[in-house]
Order: sequence, then C-alpha cells, then structure tokens
Amino acid sequence: MRDREREHGLGLGLKVLPDRGRLWVNLPDGRSVAWYDRPAGRVSVLSDRHRDAALAVLRPYLTGAWTVGPPPVPSAADLARLSLHPDDDLAPNRPGEALLGELEHGAAGARTRHRMRPDLLAQERVGAELDALEGAGWRALHAVPLPGAGRIDHLLIGPGGVWCVRAVAGRRQRVHVGDLLVTVGRAEPRPDVRWVRRAAERATHALVTAVTPALVVVESNRLEKVPSLRDVAVLEPATAAARLTRAPATLKPSDIEALFTTARNRHTWSDV
Repeated sequence: MRDREREHGLGLGLKVLPDRGRLWVNLPDGRSVAWYDRPAGRVSVLSDRHRDAALAVLRPYLTGAWTVGPPPVPSAADLARLSLHPDDDLAPNRPGEALLGELEHGAAGARTRHRMRPDLLAQERVGAELDALEGAGWRALHAVPLPGAGRIDHLLIGPGGVWCVRAVAGRRQRVHVGDLLVTVGRAEPRPDVRWVRRAAERATHALVTAVTPALVVVESNRLEKVPSLRDVAVLEPATAAARLTRAPATLKPSDIEALFTTARNRHTWSDV
C-alpha cells in the first residue's frame, strides 16, 4: 500500500524541496501543496486533494513524532515577512557580500584586492559555521548594513540570545586581542573590539533586545586575549558553535522568528 501511495505522489509530479528547516512539496508548476516543519514535527497540507500524495512522498523524510493538519494561523512575524519587499530583505545576503561586490566590480588596485581576500575568506568561513547552526534553532544574517557605510559581518539569533559577530582574519600569525584593539602579527592595531562593541549597542537599539558582541578569529597561529576583556566573546571557528550552543536558553522559537523577521528588514537598520 505504501509503495502504491508513493507511486501515486510521484505520478502527480510532486517534488520535495528543502529550505531552512522545512521540506516543501511542490507541484511541477512550482506551487506548494504541503510542507514538513522539522522543528515543529508538523506536516501542513493546503488541500485534502493532495493529502495522501504529499504524505507518500514525504514519508521517507519524516522522523520522530509528527502530526498532520492544515497550515497554522500566520503569526505577526509571518505576516511581516510575507509583506517584506525583496529589495529590503537581507536574508539572501551572502557572507562577505560587500567584499564580494568590491572584488568583482570595485575599482580597487591589485594590492588592495590582495589584502581584502583574507578578510572575505574569514567572513565566508565564519558564515558557514553560523549557518550550520540552523538545525539547532538558530537563524543567521550576513552583511547587515548600518548607516555610515558600516556593516555587521554576521548577526546570529537563537535560543542563546542575539550575537553580533565580527570575523577577524588571523593570516596565520599571532593575534592579540586587547580591550579596544586587535593586533595581527606586526600590522598596525585595528579597532575591531571597539567596533563590534559599538555595533552590538546599535543592534540592541534596533532590535530592542540584548545583543552580545563577539569576535571570531580565523586561522591564527596563536590567539591571545587580555584577561580584562569580559564583555566581548573571543572565539575561533572550531569552538564557536559549541560556545554558542552552550549559552543558556533565553529565547523561545516564536521570539527567534520575530527577531529574525525584524532584523532581516533593511529599514530596521536605517536609523540606528
């Protein structure tokens, strides 16, 4: 019986497509007829006509306890997300979006481009680590624009709160993190600590919730941090995920989605 049901679903041309914790069941023309919300353990079906066929193609992917029913009533966050204009949606931003644009279309010289590439690779590495936390209930935004041409490298929202993350390219050298400045090798100190602290304050104002600043140092030979630095977390890619997921849970799933919906709107950051 199960094989016949599955064949029936495939016969209708139904396709299962993954997207941000959900599996969508679509018709050949792209219209969705059902979806499986993994974190909620719920299969939502838009029409009884496609119920059996949708369940047939989803069944190999269903795990643990799950329920079937009509779509839930949209929350305020859902309505805000659905009304967001694509040009104002920051969710599609890639890690290092601004640097990618500068490298591909900017007028910088060869030496400047050479200096930019390690910073881009650091943001891409950190972005990949943060995106991998989505299965644990976290949501990440990248290249969040701030007034004055500044950008938050990564904004992470999840059970352990909201984090403003700045990626630092260690360039395979010793990295010293002080109370205000970061020194990579023998280069001039940079105000990364001061900058991420200020960016977290601006994010706190924009989102009306506490935001913790963090530096993630990528590919350093040795990482040093002054003991007096307590308000800014200093992490490395290999340990960042474990550190963040160990943070005490302060946000519920509904809070996470509401904050993520607010943060992905470009206009949220226009006056901070």
